[in-house]
Amino acid sequence: MSLSAHLEPTAAWRELRAELRQAVGESTFEIWLEPLELAAIEDGKLLIDAPSATRAWLAKRFGRVLDTCAKHVFGPDVEVELAGPGADQAARATPRATERLNLDAGALNPRYSFDQFIIGDGNQLAHAASLAVAEHPGQAYNPLFLYAPPGLGKTHLLHAIGNYVRAFGGGVRVRYTTVEAFTNQFIRALGARSVDRFKQAYRDADVLLIDDVQFLASKAKTEEEFFHTFNALYETGRQLVLTCDRLPRQLVSVEERLRERFESGLVATIKPPDFATRVAILRKRAALDRIAIDDPAVLELIAERITDNVRQLEGALIRVVAYHSLTQLPVDTRLAETVLDEIHPRRHRRTTSIEDIQQAVADHYGLTVAELSSASRAARLSWPRHLAIHLARQLTGAPLQAIGEAFGGRNHATVLHACKRVEERVNKDQQAARDLEELAETISHSS
Repeated sequence: MSLSAHLEPTAAWRELRAELRQAVGESTFEIWLEPLELAAIEDGKLLIDAPSATRAWLAKRFGRVLDTCAKHVFGPDVEVELAGPGADQAARATPRATERLNLDAGALNPRYSFDQFIIGDGNQLAHAASLAVAEHPGQAYNPLFLYAPPGLGKTHLLHAIGNYVRAFGGGVRVRYTTVEAFTNQFIRALGARSVDRFKQAYRDADVLLIDDVQFLASKAKTEEEFFHTFNALYETGRQLVLTCDRLPRQLVSVEERLRERFESGLVATIKPPDFATRVAILRKRAALDRIAIDDPAVLELIAERITDNVRQLEGALIRVVAYHSLTQLPVDTRLAETVLDEIHPRRHRRTTSIEDIQQAVADHYGLTVAELSSASRAARLSWPRHLAIHLARQLTGAPLQAIGEAFGGRNHATVLHACKRVEERVNKDQQAARDLEELAETISHSS
């Protein structure tokens, strides 16, 4: 078999995945086709690893689109075969063995456009800033730093900027990458003694879009090169847009000079969508994927159950439709309840007590509740105690005096001091912020 002349096996596989993503839609791809892996390319056959549990169904449901996309990328004579993991370990080395330094720009997802982005109160600023940057690169907000927890649309906006500039920018050069790809390319460039080529590939961009900058942490050499690339583009008026699941000040493992650069433009926060926005997102996804939902209560039920992650919201809709396809049951609220109860069970809430919080924090740090409430000021106890007091004030609504009493008879001033210490520390200590977030989630799920 002859591959497309301009593509190596790994690059061709990436292009095939991009084709599939465009053909079936983002949510469907992530749920069903994301797990597929390239096993081997030999004798005119494209061997693809597929999970054993879903292999037969994937072949039946997506066989035709896999075949069509593979022929478009690899050539008209290629045959596609789905196999179990480990089907050809010897041949599996083929893609890596033939891989050379590849500095092609990352592919933009054409489905991620401004037209497909649902605007709500939680993302209005981020959307407006992204559109302004796309219309006037280097003139509006530079850099633009999009902050949000995973699954709220920051990558969608990043791709939307790139797609808009490529469509209407009159030849403006756009480069999209993730920090992981940037790191891998830089390491390969060092090994291949092609650092100058690497620098030129990134510093020639008029608009540089960088996803997931939180992964810069603890990568000293990459951080240094990233810093110089950032400066080279910024000082010549090129546009930089970055996404991150932490605010710049929370990236404590990243050099201060980079954090300062990130904050020098506009930091736009994306918050979870409200109910009306969630329903609108589901309607848009259903229309985009040509999914017929006759009962609007189905979308409302999904929107009620999943509140803080757009990716999970869309994924739940796709799962409901997939279950309908497999069982031929009607798409109604009964079917939606059945599917949602498996993947997003309804939470039975009870009132969170100070005792619940004390036990959760003690368990997290390997302590006893008695130690948390003791008079000891040992370092191993003081931070967990401060966290527990802060969470008690946040989650219970109990008076300060009651909180203090529960922690060994401390007064309200001590409670306020503990809360202040926590707020100060999470603003500059990434691990502390994670601990607080994890504990709050654990406690809310158990309540």
